[in-house]
Amino acid sequence: MTRSDLDPITLDIMWGRMLATVNEQAAALMRSSFTSIVRDAGDLSACVFDRRGRMVAQAVTGSPGHINSMATGMTHIVQAFPVDTLEPGDVIITNDPWITVSQLHDITIATPVFHKGRAVALFANCCHALDIGGRGLSADARSIFEEGLFLPIMKLYEAGKPVRPIYQIIEKNVRTPDEVIGDIHAQIIANEVGARQLQSFLEEFRLDDIEVVADAIIERSESAMRSAINALPDGEHSFALTLDGFGQPIEIKSAVTIIGDGITVDYDGTSDMVDLGVNVGFNYTVAYTTYGVKCAIAPDVPNNAGSFLPIRTLAPEGCILNAKSPAAVAGRHTVGHFLPSAIMGALSGILPDKVMAPGADSLWNTHIAGYDARDGAYFSYTWFSTGGTGALQGQDGLSATSYPSGVAGVPAEIIEALTPLVVGERALRPDSGGAGQHRGGLGQTMTIEVRTNRPYLFSGLYERCEHPAPGLDGGRSGATGAIETSNDVELEPKISRMLPADTVVTLHIPGGGGFGDPTERSAAAIREDIEDGYVTPAGVRRDYGIEPD
Repeated sequence: MTRSDLDPITLDIMWGRMLATVNEQAAALMRSSFTSIVRDAGDLSACVFDRRGRMVAQAVTGSPGHINSMATGMTHIVQAFPVDTLEPGDVIITNDPWITVSQLHDITIATPVFHKGRAVALFANCCHALDIGGRGLSADARSIFEEGLFLPIMKLYEAGKPVRPIYQIIEKNVRTPDEVIGDIHAQIIANEVGARQLQSFLEEFRLDDIEVVADAIIERSESAMRSAINALPDGEHSFALTLDGFGQPIEIKSAVTIIGDGITVDYDGTSDMVDLGVNVGFNYTVAYTTYGVKCAIAPDVPNNAGSFLPIRTLAPEGCILNAKSPAAVAGRHTVGHFLPSAIMGALSGILPDKVMAPGADSLWNTHIAGYDARDGAYFSYTWFSTGGTGALQGQDGLSATSYPSGVAGVPAEIIEALTPLVVGERALRPDSGGAGQHRGGLGQTMTIEVRTNRPYLFSGLYERCEHPAPGLDGGRSGATGAIETSNDVELEPKISRMLPADTVVTLHIPGGGGFGDPTERSAAAIREDIEDGYVTPAGVRRDYGIEPD
């Protein structure tokens, strides 16, 4: 098939089949996963790449940090193993933070697809491993060497045969080998499902490979993205966000420059990298930068190699958004998740109806490990909690919703079924959404008790406990987050600590910023907020300066 054979209808049908293929790949991974992190939270990505390592299509399930980091990471994988050197049955593995998803817990598996004796594409997926050894999921390491097992780009299977020493090394370096290795097998199966679907696609359309189709998809996506950028006025726009950091605040400074059909996001002036594990590898910075730009400017353009080409990302080497090895990076999302808000804040002056105020942004990741009092068995469990998103012009923020990561909160019933944890309360936080003409989304309160008779490990990767999500266009800030314990044991966000067995922990997760002047919010909307329990009468008096009806 040549480009001239690809009429719009045929291409649209092929594009639909590509999307169905990667969605089935992701579904297979979720169905066969051993952990609720993947199965229920959807902390994964699944994509198909052409022979040149360009991402052609992604599954709808998955986080931008996984998807877009893997899109650039595949370039490194095909450099290490050129496609024509691969054999049927080869499987490649890595969790190198500087070429994939910027954290050792995130393992990428890539598998070549063969058709008529030739490698024609690669399927890859990435998901969060329950454990990777080291200190566990916390930010208190001072280098990557403390954070766990580092897997460079290497073959996990060669010509269909497992490289058993790699499996043995993984098994002996993680606390939960059954779940970790089980999910690796699920990742391999997911790629095989995608490969079978693609082989059927090639046979149906009588194609030797996907290169012509990939060229058409990528070129059209690039053209659509450039057209959207070109419609904006040339100029430079800046914004700054302040995060809690460690001991002293972290400043994220973004300058978004639009010239013609290209856009540059420069983080010059952002805080330097730090000694503890909230540093961000540049690949992850690029991932959330391209996502933030797309959300603001062209959310409907397919997310693939073409849509990335008009966007240039700059961050000074050695700053917290371009940290160099061996920096600690386990908590990189506590900084990287704020980049879309930094970009939208910069663009709010020219796209006020397309951007949202900053929200809680960073996931609240909680890790608890210890011994179950019921049977004495060791357990280790991680889950994600979400705060409120920022408001938009014309719409309130969403409550307890994951943005920008897109992962889901795991239901309390699942947490309690899988672990000795008891969720005593899970409720929206009244008055936590920033006031505005449109109110920020609410955070949530979550109380956790552990059925154990021994001290247990608690680690929380939390942000916005000191610096709230600011509003836009006159909107007020959302509420900050907080951690409480039943016995007044002090917990510091991002630092792991052993807690007495009877300790009950309560998380107060932050809310999103408001949009627009609070005095412009309608009386009907305020009454509805009170009726729904989103604000209290005291909150109305404080935030809107009026006496509630």
